[in-house]
Amino acid sequence: MDLQFFGANCIVLTNKGTRIVIDDNLESLGAKSVTRPDDVAVFTSRQVKHPKAKLVFDGPGEYEVADISITGIPSRAHTEEAKNGVANTMIKLVIGDTSIVITGHVHPDISASQLEAIGTIDILFVPIGGSGFTLDPIGALRLVKEVEPKIVIPTHYADSALNYEVPQSDLESALKDMAMVPKDRTTKLKIKANSTIEFAEGTSLIVLEKG
Repeated sequence: MDLQFFGANCIVLTNKGTRIVIDDNLESLGAKSVTRPDDVAVFTSRQVKHPKAKLVFDGPGEYEVADISITGIPSRAHTEEAKNGVANTMIKLVIGDTSIVITGHVHPDISASQLEAIGTIDILFVPIGGSGFTLDPIGALRLVKEVEPKIVIPTHYADSALNYEVPQSDLESALKDMAMVPKDRTTKLKIKANSTIEFAEGTSLIVLEKG
């Protein structure tokens, strides 16, 4: 299984010929979509324009694609005032022994039932750009401490190639505010089938650089 990052909150997971593209709203930000016609497109919000894909999931529910389990967990969006808001959908992917969660623009205060739905996970993708648009580094860190993943990968930070609605914090400043030092920087995270992710105790931060 390979994981790649294409800017904003856009993640591409490739496993045995199946490509799952999460949150590809790159065209709306002035970049080129990375979604192909045979891909599975998954979104953490219903408010984006969908690129053409074989299958599209953009809300809560449980789905199966090939040998990949996809669960959409309803959650409060970062900008929602109501505590019971559900405008955001956290995406949980399970491939073999590996569990991955992409939070989207989630509110940092997640409920006990949402934590239970997330469960024990290996990798957490979390936005850090702040500016009232998405989680800031402190909110992201709060979420990381709640979820306790083995690996956290930051997303949605300043990018000169993207036209964000509001300026986003740059990566290095955000990491400094989180008081986390990257364990690794790579353009592609490879995970072997049926392998267990082993890291030192606690959460390790990996910077997945744009593909």
